[in-house]
Amino acid sequence: MPVRPSNVRPSNVRHALVAGSVGNFVEWYEFGVYGSFATVIASRFFTPEGGDGGQALIAAYAAFAIAFFFRPLGALLFGRLADRAGRRPALVLAVSLMTGATTLIGVLPAYSAIGVLAPWSLTLLRCLQGLSAGGEFGGAVSLLTETAPPGRRGRHGAWQSFTVALGLLTGAGLAAGLATLLPESALYAWGWRVPFLLALPLGAVALWLRLRLPETAPPSLPPPTERSTRVEGPAPKGMPGAVLLGIGRIMGWSAAGYTFLVVLPSYLQATLGTSFRHALAAGFVANLGFAATILPAGALSDRVGRRAVMLTGSLLVVLTALPLLRLLRDPGTPVAAKALLLAAAGAMIGLLAGPGPALLAEMFPTRVRSTGLGLAYALSNAVFAGCAGLIVTALVRHTGNPDVPALYAAGACALAVPALLTLRPDDHLRPLR
Repeated sequence: MPVRPSNVRPSNVRHALVAGSVGNFVEWYEFGVYGSFATVIASRFFTPEGGDGGQALIAAYAAFAIAFFFRPLGALLFGRLADRAGRRPALVLAVSLMTGATTLIGVLPAYSAIGVLAPWSLTLLRCLQGLSAGGEFGGAVSLLTETAPPGRRGRHGAWQSFTVALGLLTGAGLAAGLATLLPESALYAWGWRVPFLLALPLGAVALWLRLRLPETAPPSLPPPTERSTRVEGPAPKGMPGAVLLGIGRIMGWSAAGYTFLVVLPSYLQATLGTSFRHALAAGFVANLGFAATILPAGALSDRVGRRAVMLTGSLLVVLTALPLLRLLRDPGTPVAAKALLLAAAGAMIGLLAGPGPALLAEMFPTRVRSTGLGLAYALSNAVFAGCAGLIVTALVRHTGNPDVPALYAAGACALAVPALLTLRPDDHLRPLR
């Protein structure tokens, strides 16, 4: 019999679903804001008077990328806490740290006020966010999938990705609204701080919901007499192989998702000369397509399997990323057609993000689930997502090739295909171990 890691009652499944996913909303809201305001942050924190704006943007993305390399550490620390003490303490601590760090960014003095302390302080806060984000995913996905009714792990796990989309949409939408309502001078002076400060009340709501979660017991190990005969999946010493396989299966999701959903607005501004407002609107439309497909993709994976849905999404990115980007760059492409193309790009990522959380949860047994899936997700995002803005911006700048974003996304999805093929078609039907 599979071990139940939590004493969450069926009557509390809905509360567990909301409380488990709400922290992801806060986390990705901040990422949406940071991605949308990357050019503003570069000018405020990484550009001394008379400095190179292009180099400052690369520096801003470097701070973005460095934070991602703290996510595996967060996944390890918070994952061990969740696997030993229960899901709730880890989730409460993660959302508290994220809220505090994001709010502090909103009050951080700019380069003009404190000089080189500005970029270093911003980078430190980003690292704290990376720690909390790394711990958030493992605990949240474990809670969502472990409390899911039979046959609905894909749908419940997809809520993690759906709140990611809501967070990105809210962050990008608020940024676009401020860019529309405020003159550019006010936006650069103080307007960009507003979305970061709003993280405080959002985080307070998330914390309140998580504090009201039923207490979860640490996963129990089988009795000593059974440990030699029970097979529950990768033991801690064999977990590195499972983590590496998990990274391979979701690397396309990580790379393509950040390329099209987070990096795109700055790419359009820096490479194509698109206006700030139009670039933010483009990112918003792409995230709408992403949000629209996540829950249906998760539910579909409960019927046809994780492998079929994620292979479809990966192959679509491989085949269409380059022509899609070239049509976006073509001045002859009608605006309505560009909007549809952006939504289609987001929808392809939704096919990967919907089944992804359940796929990872099904790879690890209860006693190491939060740690294992959290590490796989954090490492994949550190290498293929956190570095996306830095890699794309630097390569476009140094090679002059505007196709770099499409090639990066398509390449990562192509490499993910062999790992996805190792999934068994009936993995979604098996009970959690």
